[in-house]
Amino acid sequence: MGTTVLEEKYPFLINYFRKGIESDTRNIAHCILFYGTDLEAQYELALEIARLLNCTGDKTNECNCLNCNWIRNNQHPAVLTISKVDNKEPSDTSKTVISIDQARTIKNNLLITSEYHRVLIFCDRDKDGNICGLNETNFQEPTANALLKTFEEPPKNTTFFFLTKDKDDMISTIISRAQCFFVPSLKEDVRDFSLVQNVMKNYLQIPRNDVLDFYDDLHNLVKDNDADEILTQLQNYICQILKNNLEDSFLKVKLISDINAVEHAKQELRLGMNIQTILENLAFALILK
Repeated sequence: MGTTVLEEKYPFLINYFRKGIESDTRNIAHCILFYGTDLEAQYELALEIARLLNCTGDKTNECNCLNCNWIRNNQHPAVLTISKVDNKEPSDTSKTVISIDQARTIKNNLLITSEYHRVLIFCDRDKDGNICGLNETNFQEPTANALLKTFEEPPKNTTFFFLTKDKDDMISTIISRAQCFFVPSLKEDVRDFSLVQNVMKNYLQIPRNDVLDFYDDLHNLVKDNDADEILTQLQNYICQILKNNLEDSFLKVKLISDINAVEHAKQELRLGMNIQTILENLAFALILK
């Protein structure tokens, strides 16, 4: 998404940060939390703000100073993405979380004076490398706590961004230290359920005796895909059935109950519960009702 497109789609946010950066006191928060369903837009906004903070030219969309070009190509040495796969030492064997070792590295690196305005963008990625949101599963409390002092009193010219779908996905100590901005999704609302369609096909007719087979199918899906994405697609699939059966009062009650069951499973996932237990409970909730 280009800078001009960002200004057209999010004029309030771009103008707000541009005015703050261009003011004599450079009046923007050092911890900024974006939330909403369009994580790519959040990421692009964070990069654009990083560009404005580091630009040595005229800060226009067309500026070709070295910093602007670096950031447009995501190659700036002081603008870093922090995720479970980005900016992690080779010795760090954690694969599913932003780790405490990463927190220590960040703190040590920030002790070194930099000529740039450092911007650290905290997010998650799926198996295909797409930007995803932070939650209490991938950005856990011990790691966040290890960085709280740094978030409260960062070195000069340092800004932290946190990207998430929902503020409730973040621990309260991060929310209390960040200025929060809702980033609305301007994408066409297309509810994807491609990953779960085969497993969920005719799930309403699955007999009770086959509930464990249904659980196995769900578990196999999660082995190969992000668990939160699978649960979201389950909700999308059930919502589509509901949309097509609004006249059926009995079925509507069942489907709403199933949507709530999946939402409960998502909450359990965010709390770090065992995924096998979560899926087993969900399978029984969907099939045995």
